[in-house]
Amino acid sequence: MPSKGDHTTPGEPRVHSRLAAFRRKRGMAAAGLARASGVSRQTIYAIEAGDYLPNTAVALRLASALETRVEDLFQLDAVPLPPSRTAQADLIGAGDLLEGSPVELCRVDGRLVGVPAAPAPWQMVPAGARLSKPPGASLPLRGSVRFLRADGEAEDAHNHLLLAGCDPAASLLARRLLRSGVELVTAQVNSSAALRLLHERLVHVAGTHLKDESGDEPNRSAIGAAFPRRGVAVFTFASWEEGLVVARGNPKAIRAIEDLARPGVTLANRERGSGSRQLLDRCLNAAGISPRAVGGYRSETTAGHLAAAWRVRATLADCCVATSSAARAFGLDFVPLATERYDLVMRRERLELASVVRLLDVIAQGAFRRELEALCGYDARDAARRIA
Repeated sequence: MPSKGDHTTPGEPRVHSRLAAFRRKRGMAAAGLARASGVSRQTIYAIEAGDYLPNTAVALRLASALETRVEDLFQLDAVPLPPSRTAQADLIGAGDLLEGSPVELCRVDGRLVGVPAAPAPWQMVPAGARLSKPPGASLPLRGSVRFLRADGEAEDAHNHLLLAGCDPAASLLARRLLRSGVELVTAQVNSSAALRLLHERLVHVAGTHLKDESGDEPNRSAIGAAFPRRGVAVFTFASWEEGLVVARGNPKAIRAIEDLARPGVTLANRERGSGSRQLLDRCLNAAGISPRAVGGYRSETTAGHLAAAWRVRATLADCCVATSSAARAFGLDFVPLATERYDLVMRRERLELASVVRLLDVIAQGAFRRELEALCGYDARDAARRIA
């Protein structure tokens, strides 16, 4: 007969036996279970009473005899989780978030940076924290976040990368990077905001597609204005078509920029500083159309190519200016206006970061370039080519 006692140390969770319930459920007598598991009947009673904790071999034989799992027969007391930790974080694009909103976290140059984990219309986005105290109105935005993990582990630059930009294909890049051991956190902001965040050392990489009005290299003027002393490296990501995204079948017959001024046509406009807004204003000016003549131009703006295209898909607007990939994503029609190049900008001192090295390696891979071309319609032949 085994000795009594639960064999646990103080503070260790107790093991509860559910052996009796399972034995009765199977209609098996204690003697029969004892023979099947190679122990005495007294041992079975002791285990059921909680006076004896069997070793691994006996527990496995009991589970086999009862045709169930060991964890169904023996369970630990529920252990309360330790309280989660809170910390102050610089927040990107979080001005309208409420307490409890999910936030993704990443460390950039030792600073904890939070990005809203905004859900897509069809799924939630993974997050590492919740906003426990929303930011005030002053800039830069800072707020209190509560870690979802009890240890308060925050991501660092070794295996996490924070990219600011508006490319709808960022999710494809994130999936490829994850296979290489790097988790990509994306701040969905326009090109001008992305460069500003890189200047403020709040992100590792900025994506931009801003036309150079002088006709020189795309993005050159905008990057030079943000970094007059340079100190940054610029790599090509892809070239894409940008134009008018309209409903499937184009029921409003929107075929040119001039059609935006027709009565009954409503635009989902992009925010100032975005490459799409810049393209729209340039086209309207070339066509001699006043923005006031465009329905929706002065209404509330939408941030992001996919967000703008979704408004067209949801029949909240008749058209928007976005990439052809955004139109593809929602099965919408597309009227091209311009071909643009999307570049990735980063500080030169970060080129040796393991996460940045893997980023450049991934976008240079032929398999990833083919995925961009097939799913998004991008021209990715020059992906990862350094241009500055």
